[in-house]
Amino acid sequence: MIRSMTGFGRCEYQQDSRKFTAELKSVNHRYLDVNIRMPKKLNFFDGAIRTLLKNYASRGKIDIFIMYEDVSEAQGSLKYNAALAGEYVKYLRQMAEEFGLDDHLSLTTLARCPDVLTMEEQSVDEEELWKGLRIVLEGAFAQFVSARTTEGENLKKDILAKLSGMEVVIAEIEEHSPEIAVQYRAKLEEKVRELLGDVQLEESRIAAEVILFADKICTDEEVVRLKSHISHMRDTLEESEGIGRKLDFIAQEMNREANTILSKANDQEISNLAISLKTEIEKIREQIQNIE
Repeated sequence: MIRSMTGFGRCEYQQDSRKFTAELKSVNHRYLDVNIRMPKKLNFFDGAIRTLLKNYASRGKIDIFIMYEDVSEAQGSLKYNAALAGEYVKYLRQMAEEFGLDDHLSLTTLARCPDVLTMEEQSVDEEELWKGLRIVLEGAFAQFVSARTTEGENLKKDILAKLSGMEVVIAEIEEHSPEIAVQYRAKLEEKVRELLGDVQLEESRIAAEVILFADKICTDEEVVRLKSHISHMRDTLEESEGIGRKLDFIAQEMNREANTILSKANDQEISNLAISLKTEIEKIREQIQNIE
């Protein structure tokens, strides 16, 4: 399935007293660029998260947001450092005496001193924590891939429609091209009559000039290659995944052929048709930039 690089996914998961929430969003990027924001407690799993993501995406700038909450009543125990509290009392009273200050030392003041009272968190089972984290991530990733696939199919339909439009333009170029040499011959003969009057110019010389002109403006090879590129792009759009770079290369080759047709054009209608081709190709390239 063709995938867009634009997508969003979200999932929540409750594991006993723990609640996990994962969100991710992505935009187009040349490579895979991942930014993860999560609580410090989960930083240990950064590498595992990135490895897991590679099963779901190969390109794109992806932002992952992970929220974690332990809603159990006993999340830890309060620890009292009596020795440190004694040191605070000793030195605070010493400071009051040295500077002639009133001693208003209170329980509230002492409790606010750093590290006198600390919350000691319960030990965490990393295996269980990863189990819950993985479940919520896989749920978000699955939704993310679904969104990317839906958008990818829309891009595919649009590109196929534009390829069909290009074929219509190419058919018009093929239809009109033979007329250019005929028109050139008529103009050449008229010019000769204006310059030479009744003097007859050898037919072979006029024919040779027309042949030289026709060869110069001939776009048959470019048209054949364009048709081949269109067919190749259609086939590539049916491939499973990771086709963005390949499609971009084909579009570049299409643009090269359209430029050559435009440079060879010695006719306003052909020039206009070549410009139409370039316009459609540019629109296709813009769409391709969003394909993984």
